Amino acid sequence: MDSLAENVGAVLRRDIPRGATLVVGLSGGIDSVVLMHVLLRRLRIAPARISAIHVNHQISPQAGRWAAFCRRWCRELGVRLRVAKVDVPRGNSTEAAARATRYAVFAASEADVLLLAHNRDDQAETVLLQMLRGAGPRGLSAMPVLRPGTRGAPAVLRPLLETPRAAIEAYAARHHLQWVEDESNQDRAYLRNFLRHDVLPLLESKLPGVRGTLARAARHQAECSELLDALAALDLDPGNHAGILPLALLKGLAPPRARNALRYFLRCNGVAMPEAERLDELLRQAMTARDDARVCVDLGGIELRRFQGALYIVQPLPRPAKAFAVAWNGRGTLRLPQLGGSLRLVRRQGEGIAARALRAAPLTVGVRRGGETLRLDARRPRRTVRNLLQEAALPPWLRQSLPFLYLGEDLAAVAGLGVDALFQARAGEAGLLPVWTQD
Repeated sequence: MDSLAENVGAVLRRDIPRGATLVVGLSGGIDSVVLMHVLLRRLRIAPARISAIHVNHQISPQAGRWAAFCRRWCRELGVRLRVAKVDVPRGNSTEAAARATRYAVFAASEADVLLLAHNRDDQAETVLLQMLRGAGPRGLSAMPVLRPGTRGAPAVLRPLLETPRAAIEAYAARHHLQWVEDESNQDRAYLRNFLRHDVLPLLESKLPGVRGTLARAARHQAECSELLDALAALDLDPGNHAGILPLALLKGLAPPRARNALRYFLRCNGVAMPEAERLDELLRQAMTARDDARVCVDLGGIELRRFQGALYIVQPLPRPAKAFAVAWNGRGTLRLPQLGGSLRLVRRQGEGIAARALRAAPLTVGVRRGGETLRLDARRPRRTVRNLLQEAALPPWLRQSLPFLYLGEDLAAVAGLGVDALFQARAGEAGLLPVWTQD
């Protein structure tokens, strides 16, 4: 067996659970064609275990021809192929947008493991790109051989990541393989292509083996990144990084260590990492602003807000119109995407809204309009909802999306706050307790 195939087989045995289903990201280029050939022809993996995905970005005029080639190649190998035609958003970087769109398709795969054909030369180019962007250890670690699956997405394995491009080309020639060429790979306007065709060959002429050296540096940075993550996990305590970060955990840390913990917190919650200057400003605001200041930092579709000594990751919702109202029969679960959650009425004895009151008037769910009052205790005076919400220490961004339950024209309850005394179930009486669940 070819040494290339032996190396791929060793990676698969080490990193893929027995019986796992596999899907290959098939571009039609030499790398992915070689990977498919190794898997099916050299390692003799059963075709039933493998499928392929080809993403048609509809950017190149040759895109249709590439998809047709992938169909022929998969028919020859006897594996299933899915061709996903996507629309790539136009913006500052078409390359980055295409990559994001492609990985979104990959993430939706139902296979256990996604195999990608990045090689050692790709890794060296990525290290240089990240250096030029001023990346830290995590960025400089470039691409991992194995990235575990998360949130329903498959694990990602790159079994050719230690293989030089020259070895892949030699394998393709030895086995008389055909592939397609993406003309954009020659365009030096793309920084990666400039590094591939101009910079790395020049470095290689002075420093033979520089691609391997850069790939080795990526492995060292990956180890460093793992250690920094372990330190951040210790600083934040187990379980203290799920959407809420108490600032007390950061206050005793030196600035570099606090920044490391904050980066880890953001990454654990799927937030795109801000630039270093923005991260510093975020940390400064969080740590030095007055206790009553409303700190809110936009992180590109996600907000980081401070409230009562903690940072919260918030998915902002448009403020609902004051006239928002939904008629409801009180049964099942009422999905309210405009408010970012779901409402249920849970049966209770002596709690919640009296069942008799619900039968006597139509139920409508609305939102805060301003000036509403509630009397939560029949022995105490009526209070404004605004004051009650403040006393309940509910974060400001949640107050605007709380469901208000009306019976006829009267405010009967505010989910999560309480039921007006006029509509409360008495002791031993059947009641229905409003339960609000944020998405």
